[in-house]
Parts: sequence; structure tokens; C-alpha cells
Amino acid sequence: MLGDSVAAEVRAQPGLLVLGLPRGGVPVAAEVAARLGVPLDVLVVRKLGVPGHEELAMGAIASGGAEFVDMSLVGRLGVSPEAVARVMRREHAELARRERAYRGDRPPLDLRSRTVVLVDDGLATGSSMRAAVEAVRAAGAPVVVVAVPVAPPEAVAKLSDVADAVICPLVPSWFHAVGSWYLNFEQTSDEEVEALLARPTRQ
Repeated sequence: MLGDSVAAEVRAQPGLLVLGLPRGGVPVAAEVAARLGVPLDVLVVRKLGVPGHEELAMGAIASGGAEFVDMSLVGRLGVSPEAVARVMRREHAELARRERAYRGDRPPLDLRSRTVVLVDDGLATGSSMRAAVEAVRAAGAPVVVVAVPVAPPEAVAKLSDVADAVICPLVPSWFHAVGSWYLNFEQTSDEEVEALLARPTRQ
């Protein structure tokens, strides 16, 4: 995913750490961390799906309390504040469950003075990744790099406004869904995420 020149540039950053967005981003992040020779960890992010059209993100939440709601989209679709609050409560509960499953007794990450590479399996709207960027910024990370295999141009542009760099080798003008750019897009299980995070990494 990372070319040699890009990998060398990213590897040179101080305190480098790769964070995968579960579930699907963790297998990709594991490959990136192995290529860079740096630690792998996880940042849990949950999409806030539009009621009745859950595949459409109206925002996202992330570990550490970061929340992002696309108020312009919410307004255009007429989603009530009560409906947004219900979705947020449900996703906060699922985020907490996944935090317990993936992190166990490990303490929250100390991201101060770390260069963080946030990895997912692709971007659609970019809402989940934006929440992730805001979460690691709030946790003190001075440099945040977004790295994904594929994304539409508008999502890359939006993330470029909030991240220090966006690495995305495939930016097709026609974009239907992230899964359409994979030969194998089977759902990653919690067990697979836990196994990848348990692998020894360089500290």
C-alpha cells in the first residue's frame, strides 16, 4: 500500500504508531505496521447511520469521546435531534463493547509526541476517519497521517483539510463502494482483530 519513497518519509517521523480502524481497517493496518516496522494498535470508530438508511453516514464517534455530526446532511434529510441522539446512544454502547473486546485491560493510548498513521480499508464519505483524526488530535498527537487504499476524490479532499497528510494510491472518479475495489471483502471478525493486535510488534 505504501510505496518505498512514501514509506521512508513516514518512517522518519518521530514516535511513529499505526492505528487501525476496526474491523476492516485492522488487517490493512497490520500490513502497514509490518512494512514500517512500528507498533500496531486500534482506534475504535463507529459510524452514525441515517435512520432507515444506515449505510449512509451522518457522522461518527471515536474512542476518547470525539464526535462528528454532518449537520448539513442531517438538515437536508430532516433527521430530528432526537433521532440523532438515539443513534449516538446506540453506537456509544457498541463502541464501549468493542473497546473492552479489543483493548481488554490495556490503558488508553498515550499519543502525546507520537506521529499517528490512521488506517482503514477505504473511505466512502470520510466521516468515520474524520472522527478518528479529531480523536487523536484531542489525545495530543502532533502529526496525523491518514492512509487508505481507495477513496473518492471528495473524501480525500475533506480529510486533507483535517489531517497533516492523506495517502491514498487509488482515487477513482467513479466510486460506488469500498468493497467494489477488493477481490475479497469478507467481513473481519472480532476474533481476527484481537489476533492481529496480539501479534508482537516493535516498540
